[in-house]
Amino acid sequence: MSRTITLEVNGSSHEVTAGPDGMLLYALRNELKLHGPKFGCGLAQCGACTVIMDGTAIRSCVTPLAAAQGHKITTLEGLGSIEHPHPLQQAFIDEQAVQCGYCINGMIMSAKALLDRNPHAGRDDIKQALNGNLCRCGTHMRIMRAIERVAQPGAGK
Repeated sequence: MSRTITLEVNGSSHEVTAGPDGMLLYALRNELKLHGPKFGCGLAQCGACTVIMDGTAIRSCVTPLAAAQGHKITTLEGLGSIEHPHPLQQAFIDEQAVQCGYCINGMIMSAKALLDRNPHAGRDDIKQALNGNLCRCGTHMRIMRAIERVAQPGAGK
């Protein structure tokens, strides 16, 4: 039996239809047409579906829609635009941290949640925050440099 759920995504309120097993990822992608979060494993193990909910990086593939109601959700699309990228997005561009790009949504969103909590996070903090994000292409060092670039004192968040 479906029901209507109201979600606050990227600062706007949206009504979506939720089935009894509805997960946040599918509502974001299929109903709201937000394609930053990706389907990777469906088991919360790869990080491709990462979004931020109330300041915490979560895996949207295993988050029931009902659990997201009443919370503030931010997707990659909510950080910046092509014309005005968020400093993290710009750092990933500057460091050429993307190869295939599939994992990058999760990497950026996990890093954003970390830097919101700890603006000057060190390498060990960054490694811990990215621990649940998988990348097959091997751009790990570029990803680390991009996040470290934004974590430097005086860098914009």
